[in-house]
Amino acid sequence: MVYADSQGNILDHPELKIAGSAAGSWEALDERDCIPLPEGSELFLLPNRLPVGVNAENKFEVLTEDPLKPGDPVSAVAAFMAPAYTANHSACYKTLPGAENLPLFAYTAVGFSRGQFVVSGLRTDQSPRQDPSRFPPRQRIEAAARRLLRTYGKNRLWQQLGICALNYGCPAALNLVLGRWEAPLPTSPVCNANCIGCISYQPDGLFPCTQDRITFTPSAQEVAEVANHHLAKGRDPLVSFGQGCEGEPLMQADLLTESIHLIRAEHPTATVNLNTNGSRPEVVTRLMRAGLSSIRVSLNSLIKERHQAYYRPKGWSLDEAVLSLKEVKRANGHASINLLTMPGLTDSPEEADALFKLVEEVNLDLIQWRNLNIDPEVYLKMLDIKPPKERLGIHALIEKLKRQFPNLKHGYFNPKLF
Repeated sequence: MVYADSQGNILDHPELKIAGSAAGSWEALDERDCIPLPEGSELFLLPNRLPVGVNAENKFEVLTEDPLKPGDPVSAVAAFMAPAYTANHSACYKTLPGAENLPLFAYTAVGFSRGQFVVSGLRTDQSPRQDPSRFPPRQRIEAAARRLLRTYGKNRLWQQLGICALNYGCPAALNLVLGRWEAPLPTSPVCNANCIGCISYQPDGLFPCTQDRITFTPSAQEVAEVANHHLAKGRDPLVSFGQGCEGEPLMQADLLTESIHLIRAEHPTATVNLNTNGSRPEVVTRLMRAGLSSIRVSLNSLIKERHQAYYRPKGWSLDEAVLSLKEVKRANGHASINLLTMPGLTDSPEEADALFKLVEEVNLDLIQWRNLNIDPEVYLKMLDIKPPKERLGIHALIEKLKRQFPNLKHGYFNPKLF
């Protein structure tokens, strides 16, 4: 087990072993559950949360003081894993009264073994598109960004994406600047949901926003200028509507339709993807006719009440999200889901049954296994979830899906189709 001392140093405990949490259920871990901490991951101190480990009697023990400095306080530690990795256990801790909500990150169980940090997780996508080693020094990124911003000085969307790359370090915006892989096309300053874990809009003040939402609606010409530049010059390029720095792109039906027409005029076979909540299937049908290639619908749960509790949708429900996936398949497009994953919930028997039903009903092409960035305790309380009596395990759930649906793909990123 690892813990943080009063000075913020991260130490491994001399006796306690690592424990993990699955929707509030504590579980003892061993090396078979863990992989080395992926490059580019970060370690977080969790204030006012006490570490929990497993003692020599194989019982859970809450650490209340520093074993090296008795009487000194300690904090729990969690890992925020790099992209392409999915957690199998959340960090295990006991929250003290009055603790503030954790910011919008994912909190994976982390320990120390054989001279290195380890985490309870797995790599779910082999694509290197957001591996830290693939990004050059900041000076090169800044130079490339400033060249593009000068070239497209009158395009507001290019200027916005420059901010995303240089100020926020958004991997998708960085890849646009570097001319490769998936490029973002944010379009919508408004949304028709009020997600608990929205990273760009928090009217209730539950969490601080991690980035600003786009404040304008670009023109179709501005959108197409970004897309056509990337598709013409990028390596293995694709473009995607629907980013964390915007609301719901389906709210901009006319804009997306016109933008796709302009993109298709220059790039008839390129991959044009839509990341969405799937709230407006009639718009999805229209976009497929215009030339949309693929769709990725974000879902936290395949159980209607849980989906409703997280997304807090305005005038739509899980039914519309599923119908949007079916509309894409009906038009011979590529349909995937962005499954916002939390150990103990996503892999519970009832969620697994609902997921298998969706895969079969839709003939789904891909599941993207994305860690849900949220304070687990806040999330579980708002969904009224109790600690599970049983669960499959995220890794085991993926393996079971592979056996039953051999044509279903598993990953983390949107694929280039052509």
